[in-house]
Amino acid sequence: MAGPAHNPFDLDQPQAYARWRAAKLALQPRCVDDLIVDVTDPRRLSADERAALLHTCAGSNMAVYRSPVVEEDKALPRLLGAQLGLQRLDANWLADEDGISPIAVSRNPGARADFIPYTDKPIRWHTDGYYHPQARRIEGMILHCVRAAGEGGVSGLADHDRVYIAMRDASPAWVRALMAPDAMTIPERTDEQGVARPAQSGPVFSVLTGSDGGHALHMRYTARTRSIAWKDDADTRGAVAFLEQLLSGDAPWIYRLRLQPGMGIVANNVPHERSAFTDDPQRPRLLYRARYLDRVGDALTNPAAEPGAALEALHA
Repeated sequence: MAGPAHNPFDLDQPQAYARWRAAKLALQPRCVDDLIVDVTDPRRLSADERAALLHTCAGSNMAVYRSPVVEEDKALPRLLGAQLGLQRLDANWLADEDGISPIAVSRNPGARADFIPYTDKPIRWHTDGYYHPQARRIEGMILHCVRAAGEGGVSGLADHDRVYIAMRDASPAWVRALMAPDAMTIPERTDEQGVARPAQSGPVFSVLTGSDGGHALHMRYTARTRSIAWKDDADTRGAVAFLEQLLSGDAPWIYRLRLQPGMGIVANNVPHERSAFTDDPQRPRLLYRARYLDRVGDALTNPAAEPGAALEALHA
């Protein structure tokens, strides 16, 4: 069984990291098409479709499904998530009563119109819920496309395991800085009633540990420069600059695609971005977003004693 001696994310365990790193690099998808799984109906996956989605997500922290289902069914992400171990929906204040957020350009004044996902503007690299406390950490997400934009609206996706590898290879001190509990602070948000959300500090990289001793990585990040305070020390500043440069580059593990109707993303809350878009007035862009306090599959990426062997087994 895995234990403290087999944690690839412990900076004092270079051998465990080396094994996990080798397995991860060997299994890297060559292109975004390698992430796509065709399904007949996301609401009713076949055993093979479910296994393919879990298999892909286990190795890449994300999978893209493609289906012919294009109707406006808000139950779809919830039904899909339940089949993949995603049960605990994050009922954030901008979501509907069912916990699902319809992502579309808000044409009317109100709370949604003040937040960038509900505009046609570009969204910089981020993970969902980066302003949440650790106890309400967003670990999984589904983004389902009902209608695509007339032009634009391209999604960028990055496996946070690969982000971690790039940074650890460049400077373990940067990784250590971003694992500090006060590495990144989101200031409080106020409204006419006062403090709507208190200030929230936390790490960028944190390690999830399963009941069997397995480990997986979680990332909390935003590339925004306003309403954020980074810890003011040399290693944190260097790490943040490295992250910005890395995610603005063309690494082969940064994937880009424009979701079409019936397509969607299932992920362990990987860093993602969105380009600006122009709506078709007759068929404006509409996506459904579900955010969860669970990981896809409700299991850690590397639950076995040997992290590399576990990844290889998932892709055997």
